[in-house]
Amino acid sequence: MKRQQLIFFALWAVILSAFAEPLRIVSYNVENLFHPEKDSIKDDGEWTPEGEKHWSYARYNRKVENIARVLTNIGEWDGVDIVGLQEIENAAVVKKLCYTLRRNEYDFVHYDSPDRRGIDVALMYKKARVDTIATRAIAVNGGMSASLNGGLITRDILYVCARVKNDPSKVHGDTLHLFVCHLPSQRGGKAETEWKREAAKEVLQKAVDSVLAVYPDAKIIVMGDMNSEELRVKGLQVIGYGLSVTGYGTHKYQGRWECIDHFYVSEAIDSVSNAYVYDAEWIQEPDEKYLGLKPKRTYNGFTYQNGYSDHLPVILDLR
Repeated sequence: MKRQQLIFFALWAVILSAFAEPLRIVSYNVENLFHPEKDSIKDDGEWTPEGEKHWSYARYNRKVENIARVLTNIGEWDGVDIVGLQEIENAAVVKKLCYTLRRNEYDFVHYDSPDRRGIDVALMYKKARVDTIATRAIAVNGGMSASLNGGLITRDILYVCARVKNDPSKVHGDTLHLFVCHLPSQRGGKAETEWKREAAKEVLQKAVDSVLAVYPDAKIIVMGDMNSEELRVKGLQVIGYGLSVTGYGTHKYQGRWECIDHFYVSEAIDSVSNAYVYDAEWIQEPDEKYLGLKPKRTYNGFTYQNGYSDHLPVILDLR
């Protein structure tokens, strides 16, 4: 009888594992998710009720609701498990997004960065599925190496060591090393600003190398807006979304789609079941100048249009 019970429980664990929900990870540049209150030490005056955008609390609330709607549709009935956010101003906006999405089901990690406008990154996670073990902000500022002597001041890279729960095939679950990035933009010209992205990449590379040096089989996932289609991270594999040269990307600039929002994974991540760009038509709008569709932004210039973001979110499913 005892042997039969052991066999039964072993088979039941296999069945549960086979039908377990995948771990759904989203990376999303939500484009200027600012709180309307003026921050005295940040250049965020444009995103206040008195600023050029006339950024009211009503518009702010609708923006949060719109982003929550996108994540709800991506998560389907069960919700997304992990969300790497870019272009959020502070902890208050992430807290409101967590509450709007599913009240008390989510928590988040955020650090204020030295970015001039106050733009940061953050990581949201479903508390029933993920535990955080360690977190820190990795500065991407001068003094790290010779390539950073240009006085670059930009967003920090967020590092979160997390443990995945509710995996019936493992007692403690998998440990993930997560990095959320928003590398410097191409404003001022791609070639002219390339050094900034290379400098930020160098900091990211050192952080990844330090994890692999201690844990050679570490499960590492880097996600975020890299502002580059070509950026690669040594030791990690970039995840493709099956996009053709003329196909959609994650961001559209002057009529050209480009894929600048990426996932990179270490060799130990061997359970990728799906990776794609969420390109639902309802978060896009007609591109009257260049034809086709383009992401529907909150503003078209200074005209408020109650949109979502100028980026499309990307999704990574792990078995």
